[in-house]
Amino acid sequence: MSDAAQPTAAEVRAAADAVRTALDRHLQAVERRTGDDDPAVSDAFNALAAAAEVYDELLYDRYDEVTPFEIPAAQDSLPPYAGPEEPHAVSVLIRRDYAVAEPARLLAQAQRLADVDPDGDGLPAAGVHAALGAVFGEYEADEIASRHQEFGLEEGDSTLWVSAVEELPEPGEWLAAPFDEADPAMVVCRFDVSAVFDEEDELEGDPDGLVAERS
Repeated sequence: MSDAAQPTAAEVRAAADAVRTALDRHLQAVERRTGDDDPAVSDAFNALAAAAEVYDELLYDRYDEVTPFEIPAAQDSLPPYAGPEEPHAVSVLIRRDYAVAEPARLLAQAQRLADVDPDGDGLPAAGVHAALGAVFGEYEADEIASRHQEFGLEEGDSTLWVSAVEELPEPGEWLAAPFDEADPAMVVCRFDVSAVFDEEDELEGDPDGLVAERS
């Protein structure tokens, strides 16, 4: 980071003051908690986590120094479950991110598909955009996930939500906007994979970086 972009000493000190204030408010909320799911405690926890993260970043940017504590994730990534105890149906929402790390490999895979297509003319896919359409149109998402390196792709973060629904929607009902009606309060469980979990999960015996919430 350039000197011009560095935070000032006053900004770092203000961030430290914000952590102290958030810490006092968190302790007050804990002392006054009304139950295991007291929203005031959750809000204070998240405020403390956010203030500590800001301080940690400014301290590093200004002084190239780190804090001795790990910044916890916010507790409100999912609200309390509000769905039925015995769901009659579920929706599975999946997001997987990939970087096109080797465009030539991706184009070669698309070309092979074009060469074996009995209804096609064998012409190569015209660019990465068309190659992505050809590959993802041919293979199931799970197969691409397991063979992503063959397609020149590099894995990013991914998440899978299993969400309870009262009953299956009518065919075609949500196809125009498949993710718009996702309700976090109806999530039965979720599984996240991210490089940010790797170090922590390896220490805890989970080398795949898999995190499950609300199982």
